[in-house]
Amino acid sequence: MIKIGMLIGERYEILEKIGTGGMSDVYKAKCHKLNRFVAVKVLKQEFSENENFVSKFRIEAQAAAGLMHPNIVNVYDVGNENGIYYIVMELVEGITLKKYIEKKARLSVKEAISIAIQVSMGIEAAHNNHIIHRDIKPQNIIISKDGKVKVTDFGIAKAATSNTITSNVMGSVHYTSPEQARGGFSDEKSDIYSLGITLFEMLTGRVPFNGDTTVAIAIKHIQEPIPSPREYVAEIPISVEQIVYKCTQKSPDRRYQSMGELTEDLKRSLMTPDVDFVKLADPDEDSSTRIISEQDVREIKQQTQKKAGVTGDSIRLRKEVEEERNRKKKSKATKSKQNVEEEEEDYDPKIEKITTVLAVIAAIIIGVIVIYLVGRFVGVFPSGDGQIQAEETSEASSEGETTAGNEAGGFLSGDEIIGIPAVEGWAFAEASATLKQSGYEVAKEEVFSTEVEAGKVISQNPQAGTQLEKGAVITLRVSLGPEQTQVKIPNLIGYSEMDAIVMLTELGLTPGEITQTTNDDPTLVDKICYQSYSVGAYVDAGTTVDMKVSVGVGENTYSFIGNIAGPGEEDADYVSGTETTVILSTSAGIEIHRTTASAFPLSLNITGIKGAEDGIITFVYNVNLPGTTTTNEAGETVTVPGGTEERTISRSVKFAKE
Repeated sequence: MIKIGMLIGERYEILEKIGTGGMSDVYKAKCHKLNRFVAVKVLKQEFSENENFVSKFRIEAQAAAGLMHPNIVNVYDVGNENGIYYIVMELVEGITLKKYIEKKARLSVKEAISIAIQVSMGIEAAHNNHIIHRDIKPQNIIISKDGKVKVTDFGIAKAATSNTITSNVMGSVHYTSPEQARGGFSDEKSDIYSLGITLFEMLTGRVPFNGDTTVAIAIKHIQEPIPSPREYVAEIPISVEQIVYKCTQKSPDRRYQSMGELTEDLKRSLMTPDVDFVKLADPDEDSSTRIISEQDVREIKQQTQKKAGVTGDSIRLRKEVEEERNRKKKSKATKSKQNVEEEEEDYDPKIEKITTVLAVIAAIIIGVIVIYLVGRFVGVFPSGDGQIQAEETSEASSEGETTAGNEAGGFLSGDEIIGIPAVEGWAFAEASATLKQSGYEVAKEEVFSTEVEAGKVISQNPQAGTQLEKGAVITLRVSLGPEQTQVKIPNLIGYSEMDAIVMLTELGLTPGEITQTTNDDPTLVDKICYQSYSVGAYVDAGTTVDMKVSVGVGENTYSFIGNIAGPGEEDADYVSGTETTVILSTSAGIEIHRTTASAFPLSLNITGIKGAEDGIITFVYNVNLPGTTTTNEAGETVTVPGGTEERTISRSVKFAKE
């Protein structure tokens, strides 16, 4: 058992617990050999006792330890001590993408795409090393405090696919590919599917498929077409929508065939978001609803029971599958009473997009789809003999018990359903308290608004007056006030050229000229060492930011070869032929060359200029001023004699790198 202060592996001192998951706990530790902080992920005891799992876990963790990429949480060490199996990883201080999405409600298109680019580049590095993640989801993506995106949990994910894994199945099933849901073979294209679902959630703030059970969600991944993200956020560009579609095709052969292909389209969408350049397979052939077979249901049951492990989930999942079968039997009986026209009606999947809580779908008998929609928000369906089949619901209690209608279809008691209060225009705190007092849960979605005062509710979903069960979630859109028109300049120093471009693009800034230069810091080789705007400065959206990449320690030399025009370009009083002192210096004020000339243009050939690519030409000369004659207030004539005045003119120049 891990305790704070203990030393494992004779080098890692456990300092504090910083996270927990279904299979493991994560601790911050100090490596005394290398004098650095690390993250130590410790396998939970129930999995440590499974020898087959531990063996695969160790093998995959060791394989992941060979991955070195800026978008992957690096694995440093793998070991066990007295039955404690652990992985030592790079310590990344930040938050998971899941929490980041929850915090912002949904991400902007540019931000979502830039995060997806970094994730895809990290996964591509793993795929190139024949490592498949198999559990890509926002919970396994970390955004560091400096904006770097990193994928984690490579080691555990692959080992978990063929053994008992976490009881936290609901977190993963939302992102699982159809082939994984059926328990079939999965490869690199399964990761592409999961990243597509993750991109959908970043763009819309929600997952495409939801339901009360893992079985229901898994079935939807297999047979239901993914909804368009533009149905939830209309401003999503066509290219981004098509990228999501291509990632989430039911057939792996119709998806992107590699993360490299996906990365190319993601980058292109940043530059030309409104161009429909994504090549999709025939949508009519692939997007039709697939009827799920009894064999599929059995495979899903087996997979979800494996994933539920030895916890109470396995009991619940078995019960859910049995309920699924019972509902199909009742659907078959109902179908025999219905007329032929009712049998041939196609199920409209948009019904589920309208409801918040989704239902279990079953398909029966020789290609005929009979959908029996079970949901908390939906009313009743008429049967063929005119009778009304009551809504059937189940509500999980803290002890895992369920409350549902009887076999014939029971009715909910009146005190379980109430109307939603109207809270639009209220302060969020007041609105939230009122809804919670009425028995509802509250979700907050913050958006910019020029019409509604910051902190007040813009709208509520579902709308006021809707009859809902207690415990249902009401989403409140809350104003952040007018959107800021200026952008804060990020710190680009130390980032790669590509990362810097992505950071600027996602903030609405324009990456400018990128040149090479030397820098005294050896850690900045091939990284950004200069940016044309100070960190933290506020500039207009679209402002161009120039950058320089370090080529290493040392001084570059520059030259100035060319003709210099006289100061008459800047000073109309300058008289051609006037003797002029010409000084060439660096932008830092270090004088390089001085000469006197009276004829221009002046030809210069200066080489070996060190440590500066910007310079200044200074002209010093005299101007003859004519005398003036004026009349004062007394009517007397006053004559001011002429004279000379020394003037200085400066002009910026660029030196050429030698």
